[in-house]
Amino acid sequence: MTVPMQGPTAGRPPIEGLPREVRIHEVGARDGLQNEQATVPTEVKAEFVHRLAEAGLTTIEATSFVHPKWVPQLADAAELMPLLADLPGRYPGVRLPVLVPNERGLERALELGVREIAVFGSATESFARANLNRTVDESLAMFEPVVARAKAAGVRVRGYLSMCFGDPWEGPVPVAQVAGVARRLYEMGCDELSLGDTIGVATPGHVAALLAELTGTGTDGSGPAGGGTVPVERTAVHFHDTYGQALSNTLAALQRGVTVVDASAGGLGGCPYAKSATGNLATEDLVWMLHGLGIRTGVDLARLSATSVWMADRLGRPSPSRTVRALNRQEQQQ
Repeated sequence: MTVPMQGPTAGRPPIEGLPREVRIHEVGARDGLQNEQATVPTEVKAEFVHRLAEAGLTTIEATSFVHPKWVPQLADAAELMPLLADLPGRYPGVRLPVLVPNERGLERALELGVREIAVFGSATESFARANLNRTVDESLAMFEPVVARAKAAGVRVRGYLSMCFGDPWEGPVPVAQVAGVARRLYEMGCDELSLGDTIGVATPGHVAALLAELTGTGTDGSGPAGGGTVPVERTAVHFHDTYGQALSNTLAALQRGVTVVDASAGGLGGCPYAKSATGNLATEDLVWMLHGLGIRTGVDLARLSATSVWMADRLGRPSPSRTVRALNRQEQQQ
């Protein structure tokens, strides 16, 4: 007989200086499913988002209003959003942001009543060309009217910045270069910036250095430093787990005041324009660590894990999340 494990917070002392609460920005339905070879039916996507909300996630990035030619897996955005219209009423506080690449994408999103969008920029020229077919300056110029129109309509705007730590074509990316582009997005009017380790090459020291440069705090999380202008409260992190560093990088960010962390249920995702990008940080692995540190998330880990098992069954493969596998194995043994 297997003795059930206690919850991850049982008997585990927290680390001093960490935030008491973290908001998880769930990206599985968008960033996760966009990388699938086969197209997931719209009804399955809708149920996936509903199950994520039921598990306690309050920010669930639903889809992307890009041209179907570029991301065919998300071509059903206009059909999906009405199937999610009941969520804010059923789960007060639930937010359903969507990615928009340009003004046309914004128009489509606004027509469907979307109240939160994201734009997706690059810290490097190579990836800006690969992903947007533009230079960094040209892509920022494209985002300016999108952000301005969204803000005028009372819509919240998030700015994603990819390749913040390494680029498959250019190699390591200088901290000052990343911070410079990030500041431009913030000054454009973005309410929140998500710093992306798109190919998963970051390590904790690199994370600390970038946050110090961007937010103006020392690498130990306290005291003034060079750079600055972007408050840490407006900063999120988005790690991929290519080299198994996503959780250690997240902890480094938490120690420097970050309270918003992107993650993908079951570890789904990658990037269709960067082939070396593997899966995102699994939301379950993140929740296990945060709860073990005594940090509140509002997420029911058991329900979330069951949701990822459910989605993995529909995708025809097991979840790569270690926590999902461990909890599922434990359940089967009881």
